[in-house]
Amino acid sequence: MELTLRNICKSFGKKEVLKNISFTVKSGEAMGYLGRNGAGKTTTIRILADIFRSDAGEVLLDGTPMARNKFRLGYLPEERGLYPKSKVGEQMMYIGRLRGMDAASAKKNAMALLEELEAEEYWSRKLETLSKGNQQKIQLAIAVLHDPDIVILDEPFSGLDPVNASMLKRLIVKQVEMNKLVLFSSHQMPYVEEFCEHICIINYGEIVLDGKIRDIKKTYPRNKIAVWPEGDPAAFLRSLTLQGAWPSMVSEACVKNDALEILLKDASDKQALLQMLAAASPGVDRVQVVEPTLEDIFVEKASPQGAAMEGPQ
Repeated sequence: MELTLRNICKSFGKKEVLKNISFTVKSGEAMGYLGRNGAGKTTTIRILADIFRSDAGEVLLDGTPMARNKFRLGYLPEERGLYPKSKVGEQMMYIGRLRGMDAASAKKNAMALLEELEAEEYWSRKLETLSKGNQQKIQLAIAVLHDPDIVILDEPFSGLDPVNASMLKRLIVKQVEMNKLVLFSSHQMPYVEEFCEHICIINYGEIVLDGKIRDIKKTYPRNKIAVWPEGDPAAFLRSLTLQGAWPSMVSEACVKNDALEILLKDASDKQALLQMLAAASPGVDRVQVVEPTLEDIFVEKASPQGAAMEGPQ
């Protein structure tokens, strides 16, 4: 299955929220849809969920206009929408029936999901009596209760402790492994980088970056090298600065987090640096190119000032 947004526009009054946005997501992958508050993420998601229509453009499923009766959609909104005074089991079955399930299937799937999330004890509890983290687990269970083809998750890890986050991670990974199409929106970049190969960043209603994370990172300068020596990093750095080729190759160097960070004047000098490190004493445990983090990339692309680092446009 392939979901494509093509030239989507949306305005509210005189405010243009989405400006000709286009991207594609495929089954069996999770795409991180990223942007600052107010960038247009939620508007895009609501158009995908058919909560309201775009002013222009089209949403395609496998190349044809998307028809809601042709697929099952699971949606976890950022704003929680369950019934606080209703019992967990009752509302899970109720929502399952609203999504076309029979009572037996709704109950079977609900109980299986609660067991998977170690939340089966809450079946007869009112939602308002649960902690925020456990309420979030119920929300996610309901989003995938009816075995959807497309899963849209808006800030799924908000307010979760590490144990509950781990459980939700397993469930989300399972959806991807089941060849579901997963659209994942979050401000928590480590989670995005963990789940998503593909990201799309929206800024002021326009797509400013779209591609595979690994490919995007490779477009940035690769002249910053991290070195973990066997001995004291500061002493190791002092010994390297005595090497004859050091001044001509290295722009700056410092000790950071028990490693040396070396900024080369030219990325093509990496091989010469490796030869210098191989001959150094004491030896080196590990060497790697320092790539920008996803958070670095997001801050650059989603900043009001525009691009501040070298990289893809």
